[in-house]
Amino acid sequence: MRLIKAVVFDFDGLIMDTESREYEALQEIFKEHESDLPLSVWGKGIGTHSGFDPFTYLEEQIEQKLDRDELRKNWMSRFEESIAKEKALPGVEGYLAAAKELGLKIGLASSSRYDWVSRHLKHIGLFEHFECIKTADDVEKVKPDPALYLEAAACLGVKPEECLAFEDSVNGSMAAKAAGMKCVIVPNSVTKELEFKDFDHRLESMAEMELEALLEAVSQQKG
Repeated sequence: MRLIKAVVFDFDGLIMDTESREYEALQEIFKEHESDLPLSVWGKGIGTHSGFDPFTYLEEQIEQKLDRDELRKNWMSRFEESIAKEKALPGVEGYLAAAKELGLKIGLASSSRYDWVSRHLKHIGLFEHFECIKTADDVEKVKPDPALYLEAAACLGVKPEECLAFEDSVNGSMAAKAAGMKCVIVPNSVTKELEFKDFDHRLESMAEMELEALLEAVSQQKG
């Protein structure tokens, strides 16, 4: 008997590959200043609000003061231009359709703001799939704190242990597991080299495995 009654998706880097585009736009600026932002440094803040300022880091690397506000505007302009062409990542639409067909409740938990998440979900035509969307606007602490996932479960009317979370980041997977959920990680090109410690299954892409087969595999696992 399947124990999962709901699926809860992260957004950035999982539904849309915003994280790769964000990092690429940032790296362009670093290279223009003959510097580099290692993934080992940038990756620690993915999926959370770490307070890390890449342009303070850039100043430290080149030992030179910069107009950080102007650099940030430049970065966001490049980033927005690149993600305007993005679509949902492979397998996402199939999983959403399969979840609905299986009678599962569908939620979303993101450390980003609601206006960001809703705008891009509408842009790729997936907004209506989600019964509940919880974002940084709904909690005091974002991932890796479990609050977002606990809020999503409550909103969907299910227990956390009845939920399967989908995550692409270490901070996200930590949050899902801390909430008591099963967690499937689907790392992207930016997060795939990070060290994930606690998860129930790993996919290279949601197109790799049918949702029903994944649910059965995860439900049979203990813990």
